[in-house]
Amino acid sequence: MVVYSEDHTQETRRRGRIEVICGSMFSGKTEELIRRLRRAQFARQRVEIFKPAIDTRYSEGEVVSHDSHAIASTPIDSSASILLFTSEIDVVGIDEAQFFDKGLPDVCNQLADNGVRVIVAGLDMDFRGEPFGPMPALCAIADEVSKVHAICVKCGELASFSHRTVKNEKQVLLGETAEYEPLCRACYRRAVEADRQE
Repeated sequence: MVVYSEDHTQETRRRGRIEVICGSMFSGKTEELIRRLRRAQFARQRVEIFKPAIDTRYSEGEVVSHDSHAIASTPIDSSASILLFTSEIDVVGIDEAQFFDKGLPDVCNQLADNGVRVIVAGLDMDFRGEPFGPMPALCAIADEVSKVHAICVKCGELASFSHRTVKNEKQVLLGETAEYEPLCRACYRRAVEADRQE
């Protein structure tokens, strides 16, 4: 008798569901998204990946993790566009979900109700430590939420916060290690307090 893991069953049986991968910057969200999507491809499933058109940091046509793993993707301007590309698709991947509009949870629900496995990755909090874009709603409707962590650059503990190291109050500021650092709760609070005193 062959016993399949839950992962294998999810990847080979058509069953609609929503999986959310969330956390701070540098926590491996995109890496985990790519890993799950590649496994679906190995299982010969039809996979389509989307990312917000504004995110051109590494590539215009690929989802790329901080450690340079990449997978082809379709850049789009609105969540509604996803439905135009997914009529014959088994698995949909969505990266940087925090940058999408508030319609994204409805799109994900619609896809899952139609039997599509939807895997979403995004920042759960912005640089102020506040819920970011459609991510809270996505976490609420998800069948599974995986919170991943970076390592705090100050003390080495698990990091859940993305501290902005440059002066800019816009919520959306695309950046990397020159603009952000992952911090644990205690170090984040100290950094925010120090920013206020400057």
